[in-house]
Amino acid sequence: MDLLDTLVAKGLNRELPTREEALAVLATADDDLLDVVAAAGKVRRKWFGRRVKLNYLVNLKSGLCPEDCNYCSQRLGSKAEILKYTWLKPEEAAQAATAGVAGGAKRVCLVASGRGPTDRDIDRVTDTIAAIKDADPGVEICACLGLLSDNQAERLAAAGVDAYNHNLNTSEATYGDITTTHTYADRVDTVQKAHGAGLSACSGLIAGMGETAEDLVDVVFALRELGSDSVPVNFLIPFEGTPLAKEWNLTPQHCLRILAMVRFVHPDTEVRIAGGREVHLRSLQPLGLHIANSIFLGDYLTSEGQAGQADLDMIKDAGFEVEGQGEATMPRHRSEYAEQFAGGCGTSGGCGSPADTSGAAPADGCGGHAGGACGPCGEPAQATAQASPDADDLREDLVRVRRRGAGTELAPNA
Repeated sequence: MDLLDTLVAKGLNRELPTREEALAVLATADDDLLDVVAAAGKVRRKWFGRRVKLNYLVNLKSGLCPEDCNYCSQRLGSKAEILKYTWLKPEEAAQAATAGVAGGAKRVCLVASGRGPTDRDIDRVTDTIAAIKDADPGVEICACLGLLSDNQAERLAAAGVDAYNHNLNTSEATYGDITTTHTYADRVDTVQKAHGAGLSACSGLIAGMGETAEDLVDVVFALRELGSDSVPVNFLIPFEGTPLAKEWNLTPQHCLRILAMVRFVHPDTEVRIAGGREVHLRSLQPLGLHIANSIFLGDYLTSEGQAGQADLDMIKDAGFEVEGQGEATMPRHRSEYAEQFAGGCGTSGGCGSPADTSGAAPADGCGGHAGGACGPCGEPAQATAQASPDADDLREDLVRVRRRGAGTELAPNA
């Protein structure tokens, strides 16, 4: 296919595809799926070889959130029967993190529900980071605490946080349909605060909420412009008791097309298959490893993933290897860029404009970027170029609420 040849050539040269090319990837036929995966795989191997980075989630505070994000099982008004608990003690969180590291995780992601942290919350996280680092000084720490206020990102950086996660989730145009208690601009501001403090920006999307193909392309391009170093691609987990419980819009094939589109737009960026991998990719998960270079190990915040050992077996059987703590995730040119310009925009992966592949600093710095957020809108059939699953094909049985690990007395899945 001429399209795929063009996208591979651009990806190998760190060139941005056009919006039309990105949309065309999402519209490819199932008959061409393996060709799409193979093309994205060439780009992935160019910049990341056959390494797979493992990340491990620790839910520091579950449920009880005042925000009304329609996709979230922890939202205000959620009737999902998830675990609910307030802040874990530092030693409890460190114990959970240690299990993930022992299972092969290179990065531990500390997550807490809520609009954003108070100064006291930052103190709690600081104590937790110290406990984790005492057990394993080499582990990467990513924090995900919601909207940041002034100077909080700097405090987290001083405490040993390496990255900050705050997803844009969907296009700016549809964000108001999915959340009313904060704005798309609020999310962009938090990513920029993390950049400014020298934290690596981890920001991604959620697919499957009823968005259009144009929405998906919009948010993926916005993440490129925002300078995200790692892009988690979440597939909606339709929890019973949330407004999007009936949104089963994805097929395994279309999930792979979405991952490929993200890889072509972010050729040398860490692309992570995040929440919903087991629910929507199912038996095609190993093909996703040919596109993405990063996954979560074990369970998620409020849902169970497949067994941690099954993740490790899948990686090995697919011909990949787990990335070690001593290995750099990002290609050298991105690391050098980060070091050179850390005193300016503060990004870890470069925040140049989408068309900039030279490694030069952007003329206008980091300010003024628009971001994306989350929200269903439009006509899914037109947007995704796929038929919605029949009612008999819906797999609600795959949505399993987490009942082990952090916040419980049961051993974590790692």
